[in-house]
Amino acid sequence: MKLSKQLQIFLLYARGDQKAVRHLYQRMIKEGAAVWLDREKILPGQDWQCEIRKAIQGSDLVIVCLSRQFNKQGGYRHEELKIALAKARSLPEDQSFIIPARLEACDLPESLRRWQRVDLFETHGYTKLVNALKRQIA
Repeated sequence: MKLSKQLQIFLLYARGDQKAVRHLYQRMIKEGAAVWLDREKILPGQDWQCEIRKAIQGSDLVIVCLSRQFNKQGGYRHEELKIALAKARSLPEDQSFIIPARLEACDLPESLRRWQRVDLFETHGYTKLVNALKRQIA
């Protein structure tokens, strides 16, 4: 299931989910995807808020990694989500930009309910995600 580096993918997540998201990142990188993960891409001394904003704006897709931790109040992830939602609103309705990806059974934030989610904790969840990414390239 090779992915293409043509597609720029941003991973949006809660710090508490870092281990699961790093695993997702590594799987996607092994398959040839161009994935942006803050812990890998932001260099010491860079303005991290500015770099995150630029990365979201320059991405073809944002995968929002959802969990019970994500839904808790606080954290910059909510600002990242606002940036992604603003970009999604500026695109044609039939163009995918946000993919809600649940890491565990949890509620979807109201702002993401219009997009079909993928449940990565289910047996074929990752395969469904990869198929959705491949569709973006075609």
